[in-house]
Amino acid sequence: MKSSVNAGSRLDRLPISSFHRRVMLLIGIGMFFDGFDIYIAATVLGSTLHSGFSTFPENAMFISATFVGMMIGSFMTGFLGDRFGRRFTYQFNLLLFGVASLLAAFAPNMTLLIVFRLFMGIGLGAENVVGYSTLTEFVPARVRGKWQGIMAVFVVSGLPVAALAGTFLIPLFGWRVMFILGGVGGGVVWYLRKSLPESPRWLESVGRVDEAEALMRQIEEEASEGQPLPPPAPPVASAPSRALSSLWGPALLPRMIVGSIALIVINTLLYGFITWLPTFFVKQGLTIATSFQYSMLMSVGAPIGSAIGALTSDRWGRKPTIVLSSLMAIIFGFIYPFINDPVLLPMVGFALTIPIYVLVALLFGIYIPELFPTEVRLRASGICNTFGRGATIGTPFLVVWLFTHFGIRGVLTLMIGLLITLIVAVLRYGVETGRRSLEQLAQTTI
Repeated sequence: MKSSVNAGSRLDRLPISSFHRRVMLLIGIGMFFDGFDIYIAATVLGSTLHSGFSTFPENAMFISATFVGMMIGSFMTGFLGDRFGRRFTYQFNLLLFGVASLLAAFAPNMTLLIVFRLFMGIGLGAENVVGYSTLTEFVPARVRGKWQGIMAVFVVSGLPVAALAGTFLIPLFGWRVMFILGGVGGGVVWYLRKSLPESPRWLESVGRVDEAEALMRQIEEEASEGQPLPPPAPPVASAPSRALSSLWGPALLPRMIVGSIALIVINTLLYGFITWLPTFFVKQGLTIATSFQYSMLMSVGAPIGSAIGALTSDRWGRKPTIVLSSLMAIIFGFIYPFINDPVLLPMVGFALTIPIYVLVALLFGIYIPELFPTEVRLRASGICNTFGRGATIGTPFLVVWLFTHFGIRGVLTLMIGLLITLIVAVLRYGVETGRRSLEQLAQTTI
């Protein structure tokens, strides 16, 4: 039996091939439906409120149930993924949120819809953690930022698609059709994703070196396309301890801090502002149709922003891109509350959406999964996501209070304060991860 497979270096020196594109596609389609199911809240809740199926406080409960479920899912998947593997985990959570979504489509009242949303949230939170982390372990370091950012484009494309579907389908068929689309899509992808391989990095990290070696040979044969491959870099020596307790040690604790703060901030931006846009517009006197149209226009900034993050993070570096995007969001967040013109309002909102989704790509998709060693990657990412999701459980109620007392200005003041906190945390505790192998990063301290 081999003592070392050197999976990391062997994967990093591979040319991009049909293997990488297949892995990206199968993980990405599942992540798209993850994003679609998350973002349907924006259109569904505007419709349930308008029709009288729900009240404003019940909408807050719906969103909070989503966060509770995502917090549970984020925490559970970290331990399941590091213990039983990436493949088992991404299939289980996809099936869970697909089934729960179909049940939600037939909920007879808002109470049961909230209960089903809780179980959907568990699957959604798990998929977000394991999808990004799994792709991180397959893609070469030289293009990892680009590919991880493209994965984020898959996810956030669920926002404009959900907005577009809601605009045209809800007036015809009602809000339940949105859950049917998410549930059926999740089931189809679950079946297709059976062919995805396990992560060789994870197999090697848990001592299953024969399986890792056999899988690496299959991957190398497909990726080489009959051409000779360059020799891999020498293996990087493993650190003496990769137990859970290492996350609180001097090497990884700063990363846990910046990861947790980053995900608290980005979750609050998404679910304290973006998700509430149709409801804000309705409360400000716009018709339900106009609110959907405005939200759909602004949502186009989601894939554009994520694409910008994907294309710039390898070139500019992770930390500079995060800081610059945060500053741009602060500027447009300051301007937005003062816009009353019906033409300028969605334009400035669009400009605000773009840097927020650059941050989505950087923080969810690229930066956080890179920060931690393979042996604890899912647990560390899961814990950071747990803090992010957990902190936003109360966000809907805080948003309702701020909007009721201070209007949209109160909501955006909170967002700007969080963005300033993110900039400080990244500059103080962040480590630059761009174009560096995961094994090298595991040995790096600030």
